[in-house]
Amino acid sequence: MTLPLEGVRVIEVGQALAGPLAGVLLADMGADVIKVEKPDGGDDARIWGPPFGPDGVTSLYFHSQNRNKRSVVLDLKLAADVDALHRLCENADILIQNLRPGVVDEIGIGPETMLKRHPRLIYCSIWAFGYQGPMRMKPGFDPLLQAYGGMMSVTGRPEDPPTFCGASINDKATGMFCTIGALAALRLRDRTGKGCLVDTSLFDSAVHWVEGQLNNYLSDNQPPKRHGTGSGAIVPYQLFETTDAPVCLAAGNDRLWARCAKVLGHPEWGTDPRFATSAQRVRNRAELVPLIAEVMRHKSRAHWLAALEEAGVPCSPVNDIAELAATEQLAAADLVHQLPDGGPRVVGLPISFDRKRPRSARPAPTLGQHTHEVLGRPAK
Repeated sequence: MTLPLEGVRVIEVGQALAGPLAGVLLADMGADVIKVEKPDGGDDARIWGPPFGPDGVTSLYFHSQNRNKRSVVLDLKLAADVDALHRLCENADILIQNLRPGVVDEIGIGPETMLKRHPRLIYCSIWAFGYQGPMRMKPGFDPLLQAYGGMMSVTGRPEDPPTFCGASINDKATGMFCTIGALAALRLRDRTGKGCLVDTSLFDSAVHWVEGQLNNYLSDNQPPKRHGTGSGAIVPYQLFETTDAPVCLAAGNDRLWARCAKVLGHPEWGTDPRFATSAQRVRNRAELVPLIAEVMRHKSRAHWLAALEEAGVPCSPVNDIAELAATEQLAAADLVHQLPDGGPRVVGLPISFDRKRPRSARPAPTLGQHTHEVLGRPAK
């Protein structure tokens, strides 16, 4: 299939997740992504295992975020290798970097320098806390930003400590926002002929995740509370235990709530003044949720899923990862594929073009595998 970014060249100078994720998204959409790695071990994520890939050395984590790329080794502390990076950028469209704050300026590849020398380049910087403010020079990892950005404070049960989300959501969001910004900047360059500086940060992403809670606080000065698996704005919108396994129930409006009340055997709840409207259900959460819990705990998950689905009330089993992997929906979505040359099975690009999923043309590269191919010299 013809991919939308064929002919676009990307230079990725980064490691871990946010930068490489932006790179792999662009690569899966057809861009030629050249990953620049340091000579001493390359991207730190190469050793973030187990599990490891088929070679027993490179982490599965690295395989999944660096497929479809070419790897070159450059020591950017050396002037000659910085010059080599400049030569790569002469024919590049996008540069992505997520090095420690301050490093790019120390080694002479900061945005002002690069855009002056390469005026058509889209220069993407990924920060921990952003390019301005008192925290701008601080390093950061996903859990730190979940803590600093308020997300932990609204996750978990009221009686428990603030809770960490199990997925690296700030890294992933920042990689996606970087990709969105890069593509928008390319569109701008189509019109103006000039490159652009795109800044994203884990902090910005963290704030974006809690925008609803922050907007509410700015309006009423009431810090949001933790509601366990529930929502602060919709009731019932959470997990309920059954005789064997929990069910996620999401009666997101008054019409659905009336149907749900009938399924629960209490149609009167649909018109009860305490519960009839969404606002009243939120105000009377402490009364309503225990009533629902008491009903649902006496029958099985299968019973409730069948009854709720028949009534058109949104609901779901609470799958663990093994159950997710076995679902017919995952198989039908065609999201998982095997990397070429005997590589591992990984989740691919969650986008289709003309109802076709892009497939990785390359496995993740070995360290410096393409140095000679790209630069005309062997890896160091």
